[in-house]
Amino acid sequence: MQFTPASRSPAGEHPKRRPHSVGWRFVFSAVVVAVLITGLVRGFLVDVYFIPSGSMEPLLAEGDRVLVTKLEDTPGDVRRGDVVVFDGRGSFDPITDPRGLPERVGGAVGQWLGLTGSDTVYVKRVIGVGGDHVTCCSDDGRLTVNGTAIEEPYVSAGDAPSEQAFDVVVPEGRLWLLGDHRSASMDSRSLLGAPGGGLIAEDRIIGRAFQLVWPLDRFAPIERPATTS
Repeated sequence: MQFTPASRSPAGEHPKRRPHSVGWRFVFSAVVVAVLITGLVRGFLVDVYFIPSGSMEPLLAEGDRVLVTKLEDTPGDVRRGDVVVFDGRGSFDPITDPRGLPERVGGAVGQWLGLTGSDTVYVKRVIGVGGDHVTCCSDDGRLTVNGTAIEEPYVSAGDAPSEQAFDVVVPEGRLWLLGDHRSASMDSRSLLGAPGGGLIAEDRIIGRAFQLVWPLDRFAPIERPATTS
């Protein structure tokens, strides 16, 4: 009986290894998938926004980051008292962007990473929704909505509800928005004499801020008001 010796690799040779390129392709594919999933989540479900000013103090301070839900995007979802993020182009800002392409790209990347704010995206509190009659101020110095003076515990200490008088009927599909730091906020009052009268279209709402996530020592939910008539 004959035995055939097992084949062996020539002396000094090692078994073949998988090319390094296969491992890098896997890593690259995983990164691309992660970015796509993150983009979908942030585009349609929840996003993070940088707070660029103190117009919403004391609730939100400059440099804070908040999570914004994009699920509530049908008419009637926005309530009085909601803190909303919105696109101010065409109302608070011109629709055209005067910046060059490199500046726009750099700004978009910074915003996506939550490192910088936007010149056209704002965060304010909803005071009046479609059909509301909002005035300032009543005999006791408070805002009124549909003839009823409202409590505003969120207004910055030392600020009046508004130093500027106004009397506005909010059309359907529009919103009247104010900052909590009334003496330092550019909001609907600032545009009373402009086209549109400071009213923001509901379809300009990006989402509702529901969670303060940075800095960590102030990590807390952003409470939503109870449903009112």
